Amino acid sequence: MLLCVSASHKTASFDLLERLSVPTTPVAPLIAAHDECVQGAVVVATCNRFEAYVDMDEPVTAAVAVGVEATLSAIEAATGVPASELEGSYTVLGGGDVAEHLFSVASGLESVVVGEGEIAGQVRRALTESRQLGTTSGELERLFQRASEAQRGVKNATAIGRAGRSLVRLGLELADSRIADWSTQRVLLVGTGAYAAATVAALRDQGAENISVYSPSGRAAKFATKHGLRAVSAETFPSAVAHADLVITCTTSENHVVSAATFAAGRTAAEATAPASAGCPVDHTGRRLVIDLGLPRNVDPDVATVPGVDLLDLETIRLHAPLEELQATDAARDLVRDAARRFASVGERKNITPAVVALRAHVFGVLDTEVARVRARGDEGGQTEAALRHLVGVLLHTPTTRAHELAETGRGDEYVAALSALFGIEVPPEAPAARIADAG
Repeated sequence: MLLCVSASHKTASFDLLERLSVPTTPVAPLIAAHDECVQGAVVVATCNRFEAYVDMDEPVTAAVAVGVEATLSAIEAATGVPASELEGSYTVLGGGDVAEHLFSVASGLESVVVGEGEIAGQVRRALTESRQLGTTSGELERLFQRASEAQRGVKNATAIGRAGRSLVRLGLELADSRIADWSTQRVLLVGTGAYAAATVAALRDQGAENISVYSPSGRAAKFATKHGLRAVSAETFPSAVAHADLVITCTTSENHVVSAATFAAGRTAAEATAPASAGCPVDHTGRRLVIDLGLPRNVDPDVATVPGVDLLDLETIRLHAPLEELQATDAARDLVRDAARRFASVGERKNITPAVVALRAHVFGVLDTEVARVRARGDEGGQTEAALRHLVGVLLHTPTTRAHELAETGRGDEYVAALSALFGIEVPPEAPAARIADAG
């Protein structure tokens, strides 16, 4: 069975999500190694959520407890966050709810800003990483591949992408009210990853022209060349911070890259070199804005105490997320639910197959015995044998069809029970046809 342990912006604080996002070791292998009944694990970790998708090979009554224990133990080992601290900050989903949830996540329906597009790539990368770590399973592969298909279907068939905006663009829109002319703004971007590239595009859409970039990992020059920006060195970074009208951070650094001390150092350096700067000292009277898009936080909260500096972080951006455009969102959720039903239907049909095989094996065993008797008595031309085989085929058609119908509606356990009661056929427990119960 599939299980999902989810901590997101809906259930947990950004402080907690920040700590979950910086494991010392990958979490998925720790989950997979917890117990032999754990068949695989994929972890989706973004700035808004930390989710473990686990494939359990265990009777339903025990699978939930074992899967949650495996996940919480792995989280504590990798991040230092104990299970007691997570209490009340996560939810547990099981059965068909897992597919619907992941499909919704991949489609941007569970994001801080509904419809944001970054999450689809993050879901795909989570599967790729788990493949590299060797922690996927056949069912998890199917789940995540179908999630990508569902996301593309939602994107192509609805206007959900316009119902919400990415966190980058929403942050810039919140800043727009205080900026009269983006072309005159001195913008400093901290970070060189995919999120930084999206930020550059969003800034240019706003009309920003004066953009420089700094990379804590030393990749600023390459990124600047690729995107037509100016690179900032580590030595001049504090001065660049002090001079910038707008600082945007989006790195994966585990330490703060901007703090009140950074501003102080930059302003001290600027004042020391003021005579040589053609009479253009740093103006400390104008308002400056720092937008922190990083998780963990890239900016020390003490920046908010620097005179003339305003800090906008993910927590604040989340509070300003726009209301959903209900029509587009409802249509998207209908598509997601339909995709989840199809996913469950295929899964249930696979689960009922051993029961169908067991019935056919039993019936054909009886048939072979009767055919042997007919042959012993003399079956001229094999007509009796042919008639028996035709009759068995006709009789098996309805129970085979009915098996799939019951499985698709979650009633495969009734079929298995009927085989046992009527024919004494026992379906192997390692291939259950039973309905997967919800876990909460």
